Amino acid sequence: MKFSVNLQKLLPFGYLFLVVLGILKESIFYYQIDINILKYSTIMDILISPIATLTSNLIVFAAVIIFAVILYAYPAFLANKRDKKWAQKLSGLKNTEMLSEEEVGDHYTRFFAVLLACGLFSFFIGIGLGQGKKLANKINNNTIKYDHTLNYNSGESEVIYLIDVNSIYYFYVAKGNKAVKIAPIGAVKNIELTLNKKLK
Repeated sequence: MKFSVNLQKLLPFGYLFLVVLGILKESIFYYQIDINILKYSTIMDILISPIATLTSNLIVFAAVIIFAVILYAYPAFLANKRDKKWAQKLSGLKNTEMLSEEEVGDHYTRFFAVLLACGLFSFFIGIGLGQGKKLANKINNNTIKYDHTLNYNSGESEVIYLIDVNSIYYFYVAKGNKAVKIAPIGAVKNIELTLNKKLK
């Protein structure tokens, strides 16, 4: 069975697919707060966007890994039981006795790739829609928590809610203003995080 070997061939295409999903997720997220994020992103921001999304939360990262392992195990299990009618029905594989080992391996590789692609597409699009809508509602209802202080090189400061930061811009909402602001990193001296809990 060349299932694992075939998966290695798909890795470059898999990363390209992740990059496209990352672009879609970021575009959908920022569209809901009226920002065309592609105008404020570098090629490097685009390339690392899927990795940044997957590693932004430990629970999300663990869930994606578990999901991928389960999806890998499922076709592998069906491949081992491919002589059974129920396994053929679940995988869509027919006439196994007329297929070569390589053809069977190709079928289960495609089966795994389609399942994983559908799952990741739903995950990225869902996060973009959900997080963007949640943030837009918080801004409109003025329920966001202003937990950062942005200090400019000019000496001015603003208490802000930090939405995100990429390689060249800060995206934030200043206290007392519902407008989303974009500041070049070069104009900022530093950014301070306000601790909500008192140290004992």
